[in-house]
Amino acid sequence: MPTHPRPADPPTGLALTGERTLPGIPDERYWFERHVVAYLGAAARVRATGAGTVLDAGCGEGYGLARLRQAGAERVVGVDLEARVVDHIRATYAAADPAIEAHAAELSTLPLPDDEVDLTVSFQVIEHLYDIPGYLASLRRVTRPGGEIWIATPNRLTFTPGSDVPVNPFHVREFTAAELRDELVTAGLTVTSMVGVHHGQRLQREEARLGRPFVDALAQVEPQDWDDLLRRAVHATRADDFEVRTDDLDRSLDLIAIARVPA
Repeated sequence: MPTHPRPADPPTGLALTGERTLPGIPDERYWFERHVVAYLGAAARVRATGAGTVLDAGCGEGYGLARLRQAGAERVVGVDLEARVVDHIRATYAAADPAIEAHAAELSTLPLPDDEVDLTVSFQVIEHLYDIPGYLASLRRVTRPGGEIWIATPNRLTFTPGSDVPVNPFHVREFTAAELRDELVTAGLTVTSMVGVHHGQRLQREEARLGRPFVDALAQVEPQDWDDLLRRAVHATRADDFEVRTDDLDRSLDLIAIARVPA
């Protein structure tokens, strides 16, 4: 997500630095709902498979943990590096539901036994990491044979077009669909599906009105200077304003890869 001034004092009490998105902030809603799309897919998978233990590796604020639990997971484990974030998760989500737990740890050294997890999700995380092989090996270690690992990340071709250097200073490396697939295969995973997140019709109409990509409008103008139409468009954004498709991956906003741990 581009870095530019954000509203102060979000209701979560966590700082909105540009590194992660947070719920409950109207001017942040486009980014938040775009991130929710991947969780909706994973939640549907939980309902379909009856996944018992689900890991969210790099869970951030924790809103995804609650969604995965509501989908029917028997146990949801969140892991994040920042201790303050984990304290927030414990006070906000785990305190209300003992089936949700949170741990502060490096993702390359997950505090879980081998083969503990039925489904691992890690959304908008891989692009922040230096040791990607170590991270993927760790996810594979804790996910049981036959279990799935879901990875979501911005599509480099649309997020940082024309450059291999990420525009977001919090990103270390961004991926095309082909590059992400290669990284997962190299880690010994079997990629079963790759989908892309695209703007739906309402956001496409907003782009037509703006005469430029919607993301550019948000990145190039500080929120306090948005015109009323742009502000209303951001505040009205919902997850169903995005489409998830298997075609046209190179023009997608975000990539979602689904990989299986070999039996």
